[in-house]
Formats: sequence, structure tokens, C-alpha cells
Amino acid sequence: MEFSHRLELFGPEIFAALNDKKVALEAQGRHLYNLSVGTPDFAPAPHIKQALIDAAQDNENWKYSLRDLPELLNAVCDYYKRRFNVDTITPDKVMSFSGSQDGIGHLGLALCNDGDFVLLPDPCYPVFMTGCMLGGAKPWYYRLTKENHFLPDVSSIPEDVARTAKLMLVSLPANPVGSIGTPELYAEIVAFCRKHDILLVHDNAYSDIIFDGAHGGSIFNTPGAEECAVEFFSLSKSFNVTGARISFLVGRPDVVAACKKLRTQIDFGMFLPIQKAAIAAMTGPLEGVQRQCAEYQRRRDALCGGLRNIGWNVPDSHGSMFVWAPIPTGYESSMEFCLELIDKANVICTPGSSFGPSGEGYVRFALTMPVEQIEKAVAAIAASGMIRKDS
Repeated sequence: MEFSHRLELFGPEIFAALNDKKVALEAQGRHLYNLSVGTPDFAPAPHIKQALIDAAQDNENWKYSLRDLPELLNAVCDYYKRRFNVDTITPDKVMSFSGSQDGIGHLGLALCNDGDFVLLPDPCYPVFMTGCMLGGAKPWYYRLTKENHFLPDVSSIPEDVARTAKLMLVSLPANPVGSIGTPELYAEIVAFCRKHDILLVHDNAYSDIIFDGAHGGSIFNTPGAEECAVEFFSLSKSFNVTGARISFLVGRPDVVAACKKLRTQIDFGMFLPIQKAAIAAMTGPLEGVQRQCAEYQRRRDALCGGLRNIGWNVPDSHGSMFVWAPIPTGYESSMEFCLELIDKANVICTPGSSFGPSGEGYVRFALTMPVEQIEKAVAAIAASGMIRKDS
């Protein structure tokens, strides 16, 4: 049988491959420090779990939902006011997705035609590339460089590219590179997109994981953004509900309507008990989210500071739950280094090459273990002999 040529657009799924390696080694009795996949190890708050349990007791909630509950849409609108001080979000500007990965992966199908140009950060999370190519669009990568603190630089995008681009994807705080935006940077990006009639798509999964006293916001804190932008807002990392797959597309009603039209063809809506859990998360207390952010910062300090102490010059991440590390001296590729790190130190991280053309030469660590375990992982790396003092 000849399968779809679209499958040829994609290489092997790196996280599945790493998990297969993990399972095989654990079957041999190896104890591994898994710092690859960004799924929180914290527990969801009791009131969120209870809301799901209570809703699951009602037989009616096991039927197709067919829609986002009005109280869910209102909870998103109220949360934007409460958390981001944005009071212009109305229910027609909101729809749910089964995680931001699902939403971004389908975005190109709803918004792009064959040959459209999409501006993507490089490095970026792999689904950015997937969503673009599934829609028949062509990616144009704007590089996130060490020299520019891994931040978007719209002045680096040629005028002829800007004139033809349809979408621009931005992720701040950024996965995988850990950079964060400023009001001035957001203003530059919004002005660029408005000037060139580009739809700005902001992936805002990590606004609650931001370090050193900085404040995570929304793209809609930037004047003019509502004219040119939509935002993927996720509960996964803030509320530790990654498996429940809860995110929302927020912003321009015409874009939301287009995505809703596509979704009705392939989906019957979010499971109602999960909708109830989402409502509980957004209307409940937020102190736990803030305490969790402080714990992520302690983990960052333990990992980055610990690696620097053993001779690996890894800079601090400024936000997200990830650390972006240049591979040490003596290694030809990020995959080569990752595989050797597993074999010699029992530590799993993700090769930078899976995050786009400029990701080669780096690896990504996820801050998904307690400080004590991170310190043991650093000690294992030191004991492996893989780090030279000039790395």
C-alpha cells in the first residue's frame, strides 16, 4: 500500500524514540534521570481533581459535549481579566483545543493554502513545523541566536519575505530556548505584523513559569494585538494537567470561527468532566501556581549552577520549564551526545536537532525532577567523565 506523501514530511518522533530507549534500559534494571519530556511531576490541586470526579459521576457527562460549555468560555474570559488584566476577551474570541499541540498542529489546515509562507522561530517546538507543513505552507525560519539572547528579531526578516508571509508564530517564554519577552519586544512584533498584515500566533504555554522576578503576561497586554493576533493559552504546565489536554485559542473572532469550523469535522468536543476541571482550575486559587514557579527556579539553579560547577558552561534559563545547553566540547552532534549521556550517566535529555535547523549543537533539559534528584543527575554527569573543563 502507498501511504500519504505527507508522512514523508516528518522524521521519527523524537520523544517516542527516547521513551522507547528509556523503557528498554529500565527493563535492564537501570535507574534513569529523565529530563527529556516536559510533563510536570507536580500533582494537580485537589479542587481540580474533585471537580473532574464529581462531573464523572453524572451519566449525562459521558455523552458527546458537542460544544464548549458557556461557563467554560466565561471562565476563560474572566481568567484573562484576573490573571492578565485583559478585559476585552469575549466568548466569541475563545475555543477549546485538546492541548496546544493539537491546536497548533491543525492551525495550518484551517488558515493556510498551498504555498503560503509561515514565519517560524528556529529553534522551535516541533509541532510548529508540523502544523505549517500539514497545511501546505512553507516555513521561513527567523533565527533565535545566542547573540540576541534567543529572542525574535523582526528586523532580520527581509522585506520581501514579510510582504508575502501569512502567519508568524512566536513562543515566549520560549520552548526550547528558555528566553522571555519584554513589553518593548512584544510591541515591535505586533507593529511588524500589523504593518505587513500578518496573523501573529502566540504560544503562551509558560507564562506562569518565569524567573528572577520577571512577569509573564499575554500578547493582549500589547496595544494593537487584538487586531492582528491570536494566542494559545494552556492549563497544562500551570496546573499540572498535561494528560487532560486543556488549552484554548483566544483572540480574533474570524480566526476562532475558522478553527471551530475545522474542528467540528474531526471532533465532538472536549470531554465534559475535563471542561469542569478546567473551570475549577481557572476559578480557583492561584497561590499554588506561584509557589510552583519558585520551585522551578530552584530546579533551574540546581541544574544550571550545578553543571557550571562541573565545567559545563550552561547559561540560566529565564523562563519555561526547560534549559537550553550547548553540547560540550568534543561531540559532533546533539544526538551523539544524548545517546552517550544515557549510556554513561543514565541521564536523558532531548537533542537540539529535533527543534529545527539551528537546534543542532544544543540539548534541551526539562526541569521535571526535584532538586535532590537533579543534584544526583549532575553528579552522575560529572562521574561519567564526559565533561571537559573547557566545555
